[in-house]
Amino acid sequence: MIVVPLDKALPDNEIESSVIRSEVDAVIFDKKYLSIFENLKSNPDCKLKHFICMDFIENNNDVLSLSSLIENGMSLRNNGDKRYDEVEIDNMGMTIMLFTSGTTSLAKIVMLSQHNICSNIYSTGCIAKVTSEDTFLSFLPLHHTYESSTTFLYGLYCGITIAFCDGLRYVAQNLKEYKITGFVCVPLVLEAMYKKVKKGIKQKHLTIPFYILTGISNLLLKCGIDVRRKFFKSVINELGGHLRLVIYGAAPMDKSTIKGLKNLGIELLNGYGLTEASPIVSAENDKYQKPGSVAFALPDVEIRIDEPNEQGIGEIIVKGPNIMLGYYDNEEATREVLTDGWFHTGDLGYYDKDGYLFITGRKKNVIVLKNGKNIYPEEIEILISRLPYVAENMVYGKPTKDDDLEINAKIVYNVEYMKQTYPNKDVSSYKEIIWNDIKEINKSMPAYKHIRNIIVTDEPMIKTTTQKIKRNEELKKILGN
Repeated sequence: MIVVPLDKALPDNEIESSVIRSEVDAVIFDKKYLSIFENLKSNPDCKLKHFICMDFIENNNDVLSLSSLIENGMSLRNNGDKRYDEVEIDNMGMTIMLFTSGTTSLAKIVMLSQHNICSNIYSTGCIAKVTSEDTFLSFLPLHHTYESSTTFLYGLYCGITIAFCDGLRYVAQNLKEYKITGFVCVPLVLEAMYKKVKKGIKQKHLTIPFYILTGISNLLLKCGIDVRRKFFKSVINELGGHLRLVIYGAAPMDKSTIKGLKNLGIELLNGYGLTEASPIVSAENDKYQKPGSVAFALPDVEIRIDEPNEQGIGEIIVKGPNIMLGYYDNEEATREVLTDGWFHTGDLGYYDKDGYLFITGRKKNVIVLKNGKNIYPEEIEILISRLPYVAENMVYGKPTKDDDLEINAKIVYNVEYMKQTYPNKDVSSYKEIIWNDIKEINKSMPAYKHIRNIIVTDEPMIKTTTQKIKRNEELKKILGN
């Protein structure tokens, strides 16, 4: 079989597009999606033959009940039907088709084999010590390779318990009630978590004692004595009391957040990957870590920096058993990214003197000025994200009258923080407060990187279900085209 996981958060028309483009024969769905698939029955481009509902419904001519199918299967097995014991698996052939981020009309469909996925799961064992005593919280969507491979498949491989989150607003509650020891996430979650920790410390007027204890515990740590979780037990208890490991990736994260959470005794491991790589390419591990880096390639994976510039920054290209078979029904796109077995990621990075890999941003996001200067928006976004009231932000190049670009930023502020911190200010004055902080950030950068204008709002940006900002859609919204 070939499996096609779909994002349940997609609008109806994109679900229909996904089903048609992937040419699936059968679909398993929740009852609330019944109307979508009823419409697809009459679509001549749709190849669906089997409609299977997960809810307890009666079979009819068009829609089958999953529970009754399972009962029938069990009956066949009990009566000696062994056909599934004799299935021959082609581990090198396509087993799964995954849509990349973006609208399904434009998104590419990644083809992966069991060999791709299993090689990556095996190599992931070199990242961190995970055992059957661990309980991980799953809150990223399972249709995405990052969560599916790292939490779900690798978790089952290690024998962990997986608890499914009740929703992002319930993360803190779930950490406590399920006694969570670890999870996989994107930086946005960790940054929000650490800002909340700092806010709590500040409100209790414990900032100075906290920094003193941090200095003492770090000094003891250098001597091989780890008392972090004892010193900061009350803070750890606010995070559930059992959290020890977080594996994160998908976007850059501020080094102060990394160091801050590690100071509490929580292990943070940064990983880098793409759907096309099943997904992990490189990661920190229990021994080798450096804030901001993604450390070293996994076993059996090769990484090169292609055509580096004078700073050593170039496109990251990858080779290994985890690299996809190609894009489904899109040979041209496949040829663009696969050359002699090397996958061109579209990400830019460099190696430092110790051999650690650092990601500077997406090749397509680089802002190239008229004077030839390159600006990586992700670097500036990290600086902005340090501001305590920033929920999310995006740096972009806005065209000027002389055919150049000027650096602008869109900043989404935390409403609750602004109300509590500036109770006597109205919303109209927030921009001035934020602009003053931006001017301070500008002082720390060369003039060509200076932010010239800002958009300030409390409206969340357009994001994927893995909480990555859809830059193209945001830019269309900002620039009005």
